[in-house]
Amino acid sequence: MTNETELNYGAFITRVSLGVVLLAHGLLKLLTFTIPGTVGYFESLGLPAIAAYLTIFAELAGGTALILGLYSRIVALLSLPLLIGSVWVHAANGWLFSAPNGGWEFPLLLVALSVAVAVQGGGAFALRKLPIVDGFIPQSLKA
Repeated sequence: MTNETELNYGAFITRVSLGVVLLAHGLLKLLTFTIPGTVGYFESLGLPAIAAYLTIFAELAGGTALILGLYSRIVALLSLPLLIGSVWVHAANGWLFSAPNGGWEFPLLLVALSVAVAVQGGGAFALRKLPIVDGFIPQSLKA
């Protein structure tokens, strides 16, 4: 296996992992917490109701796009404000996600995964890549 192939598989694993977590969290908000429950929670944080709707949409659409490898770099970049917001929400809860109301280390990991996908792209098995973006990466960085 070549170094480039290994990097493509690593990017694939990173992309799909982030996508699965985003999709799972979107489904959690939709099916378990329900839309009214999620809106109520966001409002309890002082956020407008529209933020809850946008978050659910971003997690469902973004997670699905990442799993499929549809414009992964852009989706990862667009996910950053959402993920940074989740770090902010959990910041006061402490380090571990097992703390009451969840800690901040897991949301911060998702931020790191999103940055990794934005930097390395969709990797192997991605359905749609932006040739303009991928074309600006020197071959020396791809290998």
